[in-house]
Amino acid sequence: MEQSQYYNEYEERLQIELLKLCTSHGMLEGTLLASDDIDERWNDYASHYMADSVSQINTFPAAAIAWAGYVGMAVAHRWDEDWEQYAEEEYDALHGERGFDDMDEHIVQNILGLALDSEEAAKIEDTMRSCAHTAMTLIRREQVEGQSTKAFYIFARTAKVLFRIGAALELRRLGYRFEKVNMEDQPLYS
Repeated sequence: MEQSQYYNEYEERLQIELLKLCTSHGMLEGTLLASDDIDERWNDYASHYMADSVSQINTFPAAAIAWAGYVGMAVAHRWDEDWEQYAEEEYDALHGERGFDDMDEHIVQNILGLALDSEEAAKIEDTMRSCAHTAMTLIRREQVEGQSTKAFYIFARTAKVLFRIGAALELRRLGYRFEKVNMEDQPLYS
């Protein structure tokens, strides 16, 4: 199997599993809410995120994975709030006082505007932790040799999926939904 196809299939499997998980937690409704603007932001942030997180993988693997979800939430929140203002926001603006280490708390409190001890913040934390642990299980199933090129690409794809899941979680929290529209009754042009 071609390597890019392998990584694409891994990414798709992980996304499906995390979508199911978030739906079972009541945080999503079986569909991945997304925006091209938000997805494109990952392309800008990915290298910075990877530089921050790779050094954390061995010591704090769940955090190294989950923080990408918080980044997705922050970008989705900024997209909804005022994309013109935040479209070019630097990645480092998502860091907390301790840099990458408290990025999750900084995003929840200072970007999403939630009290860290709130029920909503706890639900987000629980969901992100569950997503990270599910991702770690899928990574283990791939039987990837640690610190290999393949391990790096699997981690990069995992972070991308977590980013997209985090963005979807925040979009739903902000009230976005997919709704079925009956196009048969709608005129094409008015």
